[in-house]
Amino acid sequence: MHFQLDGQIAVVTGASGGIGRAIALALAESGAEVLLHTNRQPEVALSTVQSIQKGGGKASFLTADLSVPEKQDAFVQSVLSMHSNIDHWINAAGVDLMSDANRDLSYEEKLKLLWSVDFLAAVRMSKQIGKRMKQVGKGTILFFGWDGVDRGMAGDTAELYGAVKGAIHGFTKSFAHSLAPEVRVNCISPGWIETTWGKRASVSMRERGSNRSLMNRWGNPEDVASAALFLVSNAASYVNGQCLALNGGFRFY
Repeated sequence: MHFQLDGQIAVVTGASGGIGRAIALALAESGAEVLLHTNRQPEVALSTVQSIQKGGGKASFLTADLSVPEKQDAFVQSVLSMHSNIDHWINAAGVDLMSDANRDLSYEEKLKLLWSVDFLAAVRMSKQIGKRMKQVGKGTILFFGWDGVDRGMAGDTAELYGAVKGAIHGFTKSFAHSLAPEVRVNCISPGWIETTWGKRASVSMRERGSNRSLMNRWGNPEDVASAALFLVSNAASYVNGQCLALNGGFRFY
């Protein structure tokens, strides 16, 4: 019963695939009405909505380019025009620096894009929604960090994620203070998760990811979705201001 979300409204950004899609499906299965966000893949978001509806759930989707502040604000207003009160806001939208679209960008271009979507969009939209939640007297907000923030890793990509996701970790903890006790704010910090990039990774990279986990495997989007469901549910009613490293237990050798 603690995991049931019947009658509750959940917004999941970046929900057209991977982790975001898995979270949307998990929340819908637990009874929530889910509003999915997508940017470039409306057909995938529509497919997810249809899957939820076929299973007896309620879902819809909106499109928005979250790298632009004006479009972030417009997305929030569109959400609130559809649902005056939001119970759960999940900031799953994030930039994949290893994708074909972003791989060849310069270091500064990657930093700007990552900062705009993974940090600024999540913070700006959550501030607006968090204010509304606190006034109503309930709600949860979930951010996404990186399990490598505290230990670091060599390379341009790790530097960029370390900087931006480190900011998310810090914001999560302070934002939880600002909205408590009415609203709970937490963060999931995934390790090696088998998203689209993970499935295309080289053999050596896949072995590296498996060897880094005490579970001897990569995580999958459903592992992340289970953690997200826990953190937004009443089962986690005493969990606030936390950054959960979701990596199967990191192996330091």
